[in-house]
Amino acid sequence: MCGCTSDSTLLQLLDKKMVNIVIVGRTNVGKSTLFNRLIGKRRAITDSMPGVTRDPVESKWELNGQIVRLIDTGGFSLNGSTLDRAVKEKAYKMIDTADLIMLVLDCNEFTPEDESFVETLRPHSERVILVVNKVDNPERETGIWNFLSTGFPVVGVSAIHGKNIERLVEEVKQRIAHIADGSGREWRTEEREARFAILGKPNTGKSTLLNRLTSSVMAIVDENPGTTRDIIEGRFFYKDRFFTIYDTAGIRRKKRVKESVEYYSVNRAIKAIDFADVIFLLIDAQGDLTQQDKKIAEQVVKKGKGIVLVLNKWDKLEKIPNLFRAVKDRIRFLFPVLSFAPVVRISALTGYGVEKLLETGLKLWKQLNLRINTGRLNKMLAKWKSNYSPPSTRRFIYKIRYITQVSSNPVVFVAFVNRKKGFPQAYIDYIKNRIREELGFSLIPISIELRESGIW
Repeated sequence: MCGCTSDSTLLQLLDKKMVNIVIVGRTNVGKSTLFNRLIGKRRAITDSMPGVTRDPVESKWELNGQIVRLIDTGGFSLNGSTLDRAVKEKAYKMIDTADLIMLVLDCNEFTPEDESFVETLRPHSERVILVVNKVDNPERETGIWNFLSTGFPVVGVSAIHGKNIERLVEEVKQRIAHIADGSGREWRTEEREARFAILGKPNTGKSTLLNRLTSSVMAIVDENPGTTRDIIEGRFFYKDRFFTIYDTAGIRRKKRVKESVEYYSVNRAIKAIDFADVIFLLIDAQGDLTQQDKKIAEQVVKKGKGIVLVLNKWDKLEKIPNLFRAVKDRIRFLFPVLSFAPVVRISALTGYGVEKLLETGLKLWKQLNLRINTGRLNKMLAKWKSNYSPPSTRRFIYKIRYITQVSSNPVVFVAFVNRKKGFPQAYIDYIKNRIREELGFSLIPISIELRESGIW
């Protein structure tokens, strides 16, 4: 046990069963260097000689105001010495109690020890991040994608130079946010707090909706457009879950934005897309869809966020048969980029449809955080290819070798192809539609990136 346990604050947190993050891997892949880089100090001894770390070394690590326990373990080895077995057994014990496992590999080689460790961690795949270390130059960056065939989420870094560490930290934050109530034992994706942001043109009822959801008067509501300037954050509880909701300034066309205050308010509103999971794009049902609505929606889709088109003030409209269906059809026609996006009618003022809106937002949030196992994904890919083969030319036959999901929220897949240049976009769209319809991503934007690869 390290000296950190003598810290009274840490001891109190240990009593509450802190979240445990364990770094594992074979010897000399840079585990201790990564450990020191993450905690911001030289806590673990590092040396070019393999096997320096033997006993687990731990330290507290602060992420988003939450203290977690980061543990560096001894190098995994297939050698049969008594010491090697003892080090390996301690690493296994750390894995059993870990809430998140960082498996560190060297980008320059994939050894029998690495292969053995990958197979050992298969039963724990939902808790694993594969950290490919020593990615020090562009040539090595191209080799990162080969490690995706392990089926684990991959982040390439250079621990010694600090390269891409921020990306790894963000992945860790996303993962530990999924752990229920800080117990460090249960892995429940749905327990993470969902974040919604309300965007739209001025005077569409954004602040009224915020006040309705939070059962408060957090935002000033006025008939004059542009009342809200700063981003207003509220929290509410619905169906045993906490939600964060952001109300933003009304977004107008740039040439109509004349005051500097409004300029910064609009910029902040657009920035809210980055830290929200699902966007409620509010549209005044009494008005019409505009190019500005379309531009907002395109930004949301580009960043891979969920989006719900919210027709507010629906209670103000005449009761005409099939009106809602007609409005939805018009939206699909005008904005084909939003063909997957749900449309919900509400009255923020009276509460009509608000529960339906929350249920829809929650569905999108769950789809955003969904991960598909690489094995299952490639079985489906084989079926899709047998139903419809990639188009070919007289000179070249295009092929998709395999596909893997590299991130959730946003949902991104990487398809490894024999030739990226000229690969038919229509076929990528076909695969994307199959993923949406058959794997549970029907309501959210997804993207597929192409990588060239030989058989690895």
